[in-house]
Amino acid sequence: MRHLLSTRSLSRDEAIALLDIAEDMAAVQHREVKKLPTLRGKTVVNLFFEDSTRTRISFEAAAKRLSADVINFSAKGSSVSKGESLKDTAQTLQAMGADGVVIRHPASGAPYTLATSGWIDAGVVNAGDGTHEHPTQALLDAFTMRSRLHGAASRGKGLDGVRVVIVGDILHSRVARSNVWLLSTLGAEVTLVAPPTLVPVDMAGWPASVAFDLDEALATKPDVVMMLRIQAERMHGSFFPNSREYARTWGLDDARFSQLPTTTMVMHPGPMNRGLEISALAADSAQSTVREQVANGVSVRMAALYLLLSGERGELR
Repeated sequence: MRHLLSTRSLSRDEAIALLDIAEDMAAVQHREVKKLPTLRGKTVVNLFFEDSTRTRISFEAAAKRLSADVINFSAKGSSVSKGESLKDTAQTLQAMGADGVVIRHPASGAPYTLATSGWIDAGVVNAGDGTHEHPTQALLDAFTMRSRLHGAASRGKGLDGVRVVIVGDILHSRVARSNVWLLSTLGAEVTLVAPPTLVPVDMAGWPASVAFDLDEALATKPDVVMMLRIQAERMHGSFFPNSREYARTWGLDDARFSQLPTTTMVMHPGPMNRGLEISALAADSAQSTVREQVANGVSVRMAALYLLLSGERGELR
């Protein structure tokens, strides 16, 4: 694997292989010494142009557990705040000998530009670009679903027939986009639920159905309900009347949660707005996978870095 930029370009076999490697990486987390020598001598740069807690720390932990050297770069306080371009930043990293670059950027397509421009030889991982994609989040979500559904017998399996309902701000969510493509590739049936104003105008080709009534979607007893954060920082208009109205109509409150089968997984990529898109009861229940998703993120990102930075590099992905 040369780069990891999108889930849309991953084949089923590639996605399952990555999840299987993540299973091996998860086993390392239970050892007394949680490190492998695999990437010793490699340098991974976390190049974050947007604020992040979970993703940046997760990638840092993943790289260090593979024995790589890690450089954390934040746009705030760097030359970027003085007007330095992405090209100049990339060439600086090239001069420093970066082997892998994990990039989060507010502009959709920035990771692809970095990977294909020739500015840098490093493998590139997309850690979220604008409202485009966030592939490792989708991979850790799929890993979490697979682990809960199949347990120790997960290896080699997809998510065939699993019914997933994704609820919330689809319009601005790169997590939703990556999940739609990946989950569909793995055989899941995806339904998107949102206010009409928070659904992309052009969804031609998306392998998912769209609904606007959350109660009707939950009445089908889905295997997974994934709640998304309202991304107020990306909104420049009124997409719904107010927070109370949104929570009443599209939030997973106590009443809706109590009607779900006890086998239904409740997921959230974080950070959560408790009381808005999800209630505390749902978020803290035994059905919630929120903490598992964070823990699994390290294993999945270890797998991604392993594939990018060890052995031969294949064609662009």
